[in-house]
Amino acid sequence: MAEEKKEPWLNYLALTTVILAVCATLSTFKGGGFSTRSVIAQAQASDQWAYYQAKGIKGNLYEMERDRLQFELDNLPAGAGAAQRQRYQAAIDQAAKRAERYGAERKAIEKSARQLEDERNQAQRQGKPFGMAVIFLQVAILISSIAGLFKRKRIWLTALPVAGLGLVYFADGFFLFF
Repeated sequence: MAEEKKEPWLNYLALTTVILAVCATLSTFKGGGFSTRSVIAQAQASDQWAYYQAKGIKGNLYEMERDRLQFELDNLPAGAGAAQRQRYQAAIDQAAKRAERYGAERKAIEKSARQLEDERNQAQRQGKPFGMAVIFLQVAILISSIAGLFKRKRIWLTALPVAGLGLVYFADGFFLFF
C-alpha cells in the first residue's frame, strides 16, 4: 500500500492551528484574570459604599443630637445657671465635632470607593478584547479543523482572516489600542 503524499500546506495548517489554540488559551486565561479582578474590585467598592453609608448615618445621628441639644439649650428656663448652659454648649460642640469628623471620613471613603470602581472599569475594559479574541480564535480553529479534515486549502484560507481578527483582539487585550 502506497502512502498518500502529504500536501505541504497541511503543515502550515497544523502550525497555524496550534498557534491559534495557544493564543485562545492565553486569551481565556488573561480574560478570566481580568474578570476576577473586576469582580473583586466591584465587591470591594460595594463594601466601601456601605461603609460610606454607615458613616453618613452616624454623622446624621450626631447632627440630630447637636440640633436637639441646641433646641434644649435655647429653651432652657430663664433661671438656668451658667454651668448648665456651658454643659449644653460643650455637648453641642462635641456632637458637632463628631458629625464633622464623620463627614471628613466619608470623603476619604468615597475616594477609595471611586478608585476601586476605576480599577473595576479598567479590568472590564481590558478583559473584553480577550473575550472577543477567544471567540474569533475558536471559530478560526474550527474552520481550520474542517479544512484539514476535508483537505481543502480554500476552507483553510477562509479561516486566516478570522484568525487575524482574533489575533488583533488578542493584542488589543494587552495594549488597548482600540
